[in-house]
Amino acid sequence: MALQGSTKEKTRNRLKEPKQYQVIMHNDDFTTMEFVVEVLIEVFHKKQAEAEQLMMDVHRKGSAVVGIYPRDIARTRIAEAVKRARQQGFPFRLTMEEV
Repeated sequence: MALQGSTKEKTRNRLKEPKQYQVIMHNDDFTTMEFVVEVLIEVFHKKQAEAEQLMMDVHRKGSAVVGIYPRDIARTRIAEAVKRARQQGFPFRLTMEEV
């Protein structure tokens, strides 16, 4: 026997995908190409060939997207890359933009 006035509610818990952010690497006249490739491999987990291609894109075009990540991951990778750059005395710059 069903109770009058009671209703079954179906709730759907939809998980929202986190917003994605592209990490943009900017060219400067002081940071070495070798350092940029090293950061792309060690911080952004790129293979050697892809790291070299991205480095050349940054060099030729002035900037390049080096990865797309959720906000916290993008911020962490930028912070790590900038920390390494400052330790070596480079003015290396990365930014992030919502995709």
